[in-house]
Amino acid sequence: MPLRLFVLLVCLLVFQAPAFSQMEKKKKVPNLPSFDYKPLHFGFLIGLNAMDFKVRHKLSADRPEGLENRYAEVVSLNPGVNIGIVSSLRLNKNLNIRFLPGISFGQRDLLYIQDGEQDQAPLEIKSTFLEFPLLLKFSGDRMTNFKPYVIGGINPRIDLAKTENDGLSLKSNDLYLEVGTGVDMYLNYFRLSTEIKISVGLRNVLNPGGTGEPEDVFYTDVLDRLSSRLFVFSFYFE
Repeated sequence: MPLRLFVLLVCLLVFQAPAFSQMEKKKKVPNLPSFDYKPLHFGFLIGLNAMDFKVRHKLSADRPEGLENRYAEVVSLNPGVNIGIVSSLRLNKNLNIRFLPGISFGQRDLLYIQDGEQDQAPLEIKSTFLEFPLLLKFSGDRMTNFKPYVIGGINPRIDLAKTENDGLSLKSNDLYLEVGTGVDMYLNYFRLSTEIKISVGLRNVLNPGGTGEPEDVFYTDVLDRLSSRLFVFSFYFE
């Protein structure tokens, strides 16, 4: 499940911290000593994502006849890709505001189960998001060439691949809350950062009107709400 992957990546970051600390004890000369004092700097990011839905079903009494025992769930984890541009403004020693416009690609497989049996192959819901994150980054004190941080903020996303996905019609716009943690590593010529982030959509992206096709009530009319969730592991080059 995507949550398990996210927890695993968090653990990897946590357990790698002692190794970085040992490296810092051995190496006393800092790389890029004036990097953090620049008021504005730029870069780019690449990453991997896992897209998920939080599914909420209608009550049985609110469904059409014959759909009382029909349910849906996301059944597989499909890795996607993120790319973006980094713009970072220094507010003070430990605080930066970051604007990270980019694009992400991913897929969610929604499986329908009727009376305990799989109805058919999962619906493949593909998304291509334009995203515009505006985040606050709070950093700890730098330890020679290593610095941990936490990050949080909002991310409006527009799904360019929003279509009537073989049974479901989804809304294209959503607003996400994001929170994450990462590590800055200062190399000879640039700063490399690794970051894990969870992104939670605030809107119901399900179009209750459906696709307009009569047979698609079997997909839409059992659902009350679909909320998007993304788990993202990124590399930043600045």
